[in-house]
Amino acid sequence: MRFMLILAYDGTAYQGWQIQDKGLTIQAEVEKAMFRICCKHVRIHGAGRTDAGVHALGQVAHFDSPQGFEHIPWQRALNSVLPHNIRIVDCREAARDFHARFCALTKEYFYTLWISSAFFYPQRRNFVWNTGHLEIQPMKEAAGRLLGTHDFTSFMNKGTQIKDTTRTILDISFQTGSFPQELVLSIRASGFLKQMARNIVGVLVQAGRNRLSPSDISSILQSRDRTLAPATAPARGLCLARVEY
Repeated sequence: MRFMLILAYDGTAYQGWQIQDKGLTIQAEVEKAMFRICCKHVRIHGAGRTDAGVHALGQVAHFDSPQGFEHIPWQRALNSVLPHNIRIVDCREAARDFHARFCALTKEYFYTLWISSAFFYPQRRNFVWNTGHLEIQPMKEAAGRLLGTHDFTSFMNKGTQIKDTTRTILDISFQTGSFPQELVLSIRASGFLKQMARNIVGVLVQAGRNRLSPSDISSILQSRDRTLAPATAPARGLCLARVEY
């Protein structure tokens, strides 16, 4: 029987979602918890990678339950043995052909900026990028240049072998966060290239500092040259909000 998991996690202490040669990962922790419950290795398949330090409110994964364990209350069982910074938000039976990654239609990321120059809450240091003051209107104008279907090579960092670099950004919106000093960028797209969301934020922040104009954004996009774009935004402000199917 196949199950779908929805996970939330604080990525501060982890080297991202996917199992690597070294360092703690979310996937490894969930698989370790599975083993503690059923004494068998159960492979967990995620909807996508998240980088070291990136958080999630709605990461999606699936797994096939070992025979004889189909009726385990997986949400309660996993939460009882997982580290406190990883939680199963929901667990439900899924169709046999459901795949967390390949069935995904869209993904949405939140990125939180702290835009006050007066002070900064130290408790937020692992969850926001403390940029100081930003002009919001230039950021919105710059974001408009990124909407739609484009080749996002200029927004992709090296490290992944991929042939198709075309993605569709459906929406970029701006909201106030948990505090008046927080600005949350919501980026919803058909999919994301390696560190694409963080690179989009890096560009928008430079627009908010009046260092890039909307026409500069278009030129960077059309150049398909990563070296012409600003530096990648820090991982700590990024959160995978939801995956739609």
